[in-house]
Amino acid sequence: MKITIIGGGAAGFFAAIAAKSHFPDAHVCILEKTSKFLGKVKISGGGRCNVTNATFNSRLLSENYPRGEKFLRKAFETFNAQDTVNWFESRGVALKTYPDNCIFPLSNESQSIIDCLLQEARKLRIELYTSHSVESIRKTDKGFEIETNQGKHVADRVIITVGGQPKSTWFSAIESFGHNIIPPVPSLFTFNMPKEPIKALMGVVVEHARVRIEGQKLVGIGPLLVTHWGMSGPAILQLSAWGARILAEKDYCCSILVNWLDEVKEEALRATCTSIQKNHGAKMLQNHNPFPIPNRLWIYLLEKNEIKPETRWQDLAGKHANKLINTLINDRYEVQGKTTFKEEFVTAGGIDLHEIDVKSMESKRVPGLYFAGEVTDIDGITGGFNFQAAWTTGYIAGKNAGV
Repeated sequence: MKITIIGGGAAGFFAAIAAKSHFPDAHVCILEKTSKFLGKVKISGGGRCNVTNATFNSRLLSENYPRGEKFLRKAFETFNAQDTVNWFESRGVALKTYPDNCIFPLSNESQSIIDCLLQEARKLRIELYTSHSVESIRKTDKGFEIETNQGKHVADRVIITVGGQPKSTWFSAIESFGHNIIPPVPSLFTFNMPKEPIKALMGVVVEHARVRIEGQKLVGIGPLLVTHWGMSGPAILQLSAWGARILAEKDYCCSILVNWLDEVKEEALRATCTSIQKNHGAKMLQNHNPFPIPNRLWIYLLEKNEIKPETRWQDLAGKHANKLINTLINDRYEVQGKTTFKEEFVTAGGIDLHEIDVKSMESKRVPGLYFAGEVTDIDGITGGFNFQAAWTTGYIAGKNAGV
């Protein structure tokens, strides 16, 4: 039995290791087009590698995927976040869970994960080929013929784990097998705001903010970071993931509305302001910021509404009061473009999940052809969810490829 994995990333290595572990007599190899394996693992999480997320309830875990939630809910029954933790820890990789449930290697080095996967692959005698760019795949009576820039490979089973392919001819090869491809678009990106003065506050973080695209119901919740190009942080990344297709259709030009006070509504905010005017009326606005936002942002919002920072609370009234209240909970900004988040490119789109058997990751159209990782129409929000999808789908594909 010859099992060939195309793509030497997280899903590819997990598929290869699972295949060789379950079918020790099989010949298993990985073909990677670049000169190094696990390149995305290396740079992920700022070089730390967010291995998974400590959401150990599979239903709750699956809710973090804008595309693929129902599919993964079933897949997680086979291999979930706890299985990932057990897998790495049993191979000597110590892990640490942070307050936001993100799980990283205790070493804080992605190389710990890379070394573990390479060591396991070599121990199992999986053949590893770099600089092998696949040019075509053909189904034959006996299996598959794979043409690469280094020559021809034959295989009984093929697992495709080439990752997200935003501008690739790769999908044309898969389409030739009759597969439906959901057109890929970027996901997980930050917002560029070239015309917005708030960029001068770069480095300011609001821990609990809500952001939505004007005219849409989608909401991003969590910390928001002001950058020198616009806005980033979990709230923005979450919104970019859930709104990936909407934003692509708008060519990444839109208006967003920010509630700097999280869930606070207008009525409650007015009541707060009235109470402050009653109890702290003599204090200047610049000296009495009653909200959970940094003072730099507070002063910026005052000046944005042409309110002098030395104004006393008791003198805040009329249109100035109304404008400030509206800005705190409904602050409007123009987005004109996007920036990839920390070199971590994630795409929404790929192989239609309706054409993949969730129990095996095998194509429903082509027997012996399997898919895993981001080449499928699966993507998660930031926080270790994309790697978890890679481990899960890779494991299932490998476990079943030799059947």
